[in-house]
Amino acid sequence: MRVLILDGHPDEGRLVSHLLDLYRAGLGDATEVERIAVRDLTFDPILRQGYKIVQPWEPDLERVGAAIAACDHLVVAFPMWWGSEPAELKGLLDRVLLPGFAFRYHKDDPFWDRLLAGRSADVLITTDTPSWFLRFAYGNPVVRRWRGQILGFCGFKPLRITRFGPVRQGGVEKHLVAWQRKIERLAASASHLRRPAKLAVRLPADDSHDPR
Repeated sequence: MRVLILDGHPDEGRLVSHLLDLYRAGLGDATEVERIAVRDLTFDPILRQGYKIVQPWEPDLERVGAAIAACDHLVVAFPMWWGSEPAELKGLLDRVLLPGFAFRYHKDDPFWDRLLAGRSADVLITTDTPSWFLRFAYGNPVVRRWRGQILGFCGFKPLRITRFGPVRQGGVEKHLVAWQRKIERLAASASHLRRPAKLAVRLPADDSHDPR
């Protein structure tokens, strides 16, 4: 199994990186792993003209695109800031998950092909907001986006989203042991997830459809 681990925190040495260290250790040595930190990449995070023209990938985005295409399982981790992922990770999504690579709209109906089908994913989100409050007060917007409008939209399935919080006011110290056990279970079960046949994808993407 080939696993891509994507660290979406803009700073190094934070809780997100520690959780990914635990996940990597739980995969064992038999798994082929590539780990990429968004903060180490050099790219324009702004999709300047939407899908109107092709905005060529920088070398680091070519690396990310190739790693996504090659992986069987994707692990993304980030802190929730203002209800969403950090800006640099959002920019990476805008630039990489393009028509022709990640999805393709149908010409004669409102539906689309999920071109990254056959790959599974774990999304790990650290929050200052208690999980129950995030769900009942806000409706889990970050979870719903990643499940329905980001990775799920492109075909990742099974897609597991796990929240870790609250991290402030001693939350990490109180819950870290339990979080470690949860991470270990996720990592140990990743190779057993039932994925459909993996679709081959074309690099780089050069379709131009209207944005979703």
